[in-house]
Amino acid sequence: MKVAVLRFPGTNCEFDTQYAFEKLGHSTALVWHEDETLPENIDLVVVPGGFSYGDYLRSGSIARFSPVMKAVTSYANEGGKVLGICNGFQILTEAGLLPGALKRNNNLHFISKHQKLCVINNDNAFLNKCEAGEVLNIPIAHADGNYYIDDAGLKNLENNGQILLRYSDEDGKPVVVNGSVTSIAGVCNKEKNVFGLMPHPERALEALLGSEDGIRMLKGFDD
Repeated sequence: MKVAVLRFPGTNCEFDTQYAFEKLGHSTALVWHEDETLPENIDLVVVPGGFSYGDYLRSGSIARFSPVMKAVTSYANEGGKVLGICNGFQILTEAGLLPGALKRNNNLHFISKHQKLCVINNDNAFLNKCEAGEVLNIPIAHADGNYYIDDAGLKNLENNGQILLRYSDEDGKPVVVNGSVTSIAGVCNKEKNVFGLMPHPERALEALLGSEDGIRMLKGFDD
């Protein structure tokens, strides 16, 4: 599998993401935000975490206008798989590739810790190696991770199986971490080829660092 990893000014997780996919045996290519095209014959585009454009105005709101995002949008609209992690999730919502929006955490503080997540839907390319109801341990690190969507949008997410992950306790029961609507930590689009989550699976590949649960999450794209 060939993975394209985007880079914006302020991105700081591109090398972690590159390492993660290469550890899983895939080839990777870093793509600068000013590029107008994506590499040929790619299987996945990843929009990694960080602080694109310094998070000025609103997280992801400037990056969504970068030249490369036109290519990403076209790729996604043609059925290509796209994964947004943390700031990447914010960029994908700003670009309209995923529903909802990410707001400031309800406690107004940056949160950085390992966090339990409950797998809500696994009938998708991202989480098909995980079990529905399974609890994963994945790091989070964000100030604007408070996922918001209106009631009608939330109902659509639920009806279409678009809610991927919820913040939970060790038993899988939802917990409030940053104020997200119904504790949502990750969603996908209706077509289930664009995925976004605030937690960092690329930081959960080594038992020495606290968790290997990110491996099975990212391995889902192997199929």
